[in-house]
Amino acid sequence: MRVSEPLLLTTASAILAGLANAGPTVDLGYATYEGYYDSTYELNVWKSIRYAAPPIGNLRWQAPAPPVQNNTHITQAVQQPPMCPQSGAAKTPAVYGFNSGAGDEDCLFLNLYAPPGAQDLPVFLWIHGGGYGLFGAVYDPSPMMNANNNGFITVEIQYRLGAFGFLSSDDVHTYGETNAGLLDQRFAMEWVQNHIQKFGGDPSRVTIGGESSGAGSVMLHSLAYGGREDRLFTNIIGASAWSPPAYKYNDSIPTQYYNDFAELAGCSSDMVGDTARKYQTVFDCLVNADTMVLQNASGIVSTSGLFGTFAFLPVVDGDFIQYRPAEQLSSGRVSGKRILIGNNANDGVPLSNPNVIGRAAFVDYVKTTYPRLTADDVSELIEIYKYQDSQPTSSNPRFDTLGSTKPTALNESEMATGLQQTVFDIYAETKFDCPAQWLAEAFSKDSRQSWKYQFSVTPAYHGADLSAYFSTNSSLPADFVRAFQKIWGNFIINDTPVISVNDATGGKLNSTVPAARNGLIDWPNFTPNHPWQMDLNATGGTLATVYVTPNLTFYERLGPGIVNVFRLANAYTWEGGRGRRCDFWLKVSPESPSETKCTHHFCV
Repeated sequence: MRVSEPLLLTTASAILAGLANAGPTVDLGYATYEGYYDSTYELNVWKSIRYAAPPIGNLRWQAPAPPVQNNTHITQAVQQPPMCPQSGAAKTPAVYGFNSGAGDEDCLFLNLYAPPGAQDLPVFLWIHGGGYGLFGAVYDPSPMMNANNNGFITVEIQYRLGAFGFLSSDDVHTYGETNAGLLDQRFAMEWVQNHIQKFGGDPSRVTIGGESSGAGSVMLHSLAYGGREDRLFTNIIGASAWSPPAYKYNDSIPTQYYNDFAELAGCSSDMVGDTARKYQTVFDCLVNADTMVLQNASGIVSTSGLFGTFAFLPVVDGDFIQYRPAEQLSSGRVSGKRILIGNNANDGVPLSNPNVIGRAAFVDYVKTTYPRLTADDVSELIEIYKYQDSQPTSSNPRFDTLGSTKPTALNESEMATGLQQTVFDIYAETKFDCPAQWLAEAFSKDSRQSWKYQFSVTPAYHGADLSAYFSTNSSLPADFVRAFQKIWGNFIINDTPVISVNDATGGKLNSTVPAARNGLIDWPNFTPNHPWQMDLNATGGTLATVYVTPNLTFYERLGPGIVNVFRLANAYTWEGGRGRRCDFWLKVSPESPSETKCTHHFCV
């Protein structure tokens, strides 16, 4: 049978149309993925690229393994990957959004965004936050990439969370891997080194970045193996780097969480071990347990601690993490060449207790939260946090401080006043602000470079900055968002956050930024002798109150007339002497992460 010419032409047209509509395809050797073209941002996007084998069965609590070869067909890479089990809920009001939920253990995927025709572009590898127990690769970096002329490639990764990623005890150390979630992250970095050139990226120009526990993760990768230089990355961006207690892998607290988890999973020591039992060890029982049983156990244990604490965290394992972060940072043993490190003005909200009313409650908070402090330590804490100056009454309206003049964040913010604000400030400084200072100091040594900033535009609570760099639905001022994105993008592309005055002001003459003579903003490197910090803020417009709960109300700046206000300040004298308070926390931190000195809230 002869096929007619019109039919041949129709068939050929259909084939050509199909080829024209085909998404960008990349062969990784072990699999071939077809993504899609996003015409809005002019980017090629691949979602759900598998970078490691599913960590289930015998791979639970083991180091990640390479994906199984599966290159007999093209795999569509257009849908979001399944989230890892969400098992890190903090004991905060439910309206804050910190809730555990079911996930899929087969979750070691990454999303990748690249401009078509990319060649030798720098790479930004993003590690999400969430207390090492929540969230995933759900952020859209496209606006920030567009703000920087699509001058870099972005990779967003997922990693094991909660008990699946950070279970720790003698058993786990003996039969598996503690810090499995961190090993996932490192495996993804190695994936970038092996495959990013196929997308047009330069593996020698990688910036790793994150927010909260994601920023804490990049800090730990800089400290990994004693600060060994592995050339997996050159630069670091850390936004509110979270530094929770750093226990040794078999200290009493992680061991207790392990035992609680095992009991809830039906794998406690009295349920295994003899010949009549199916499993000989607790660990073997956990490896073979049903995923939903484990997810439920992880969620329950994660909510069992003090307010604002998470059960399953990175530990000092003697290998990947060899020292407490504060101890290693003070010696300057880090890898990477440059760091851009920042904190938020109100980082103490929402993870610190919002119910500290009165002086008796404050003293009880200090003794409960830091039970290992000596009487002299407590006396010094009360003195440096201006206990006597903190009034238990609230001003109306509350307001954020300027940082360089009184009142200070010790007892005033838009979130709280008096001793309640002191609690917020203590939490912020021990978990975010002081680690930022120590990181800036560590990267000011040995020909490294550091730049430090504070994100101060209202509301500036912990996590509020996410809508600045991932800005598809941001309520922040547009000029501020663009300037902030230019700062990050310039650091990724050109190894410096110093941008033009025009980019910093949005072209508005009434904006205020420190200017150098070459048309750029003036932003010196941070050094202990010259501890410069850039305060990134905005003013003007109209302040509108946002009510979430009685414990969480804040302002948004809306309407015309909003302008950027950037200024340099001394990070050590900031907010009434933050440098001195960070020195205090470094001094009282234990010499080693022993169970006799660490507490649920402190062991940096």
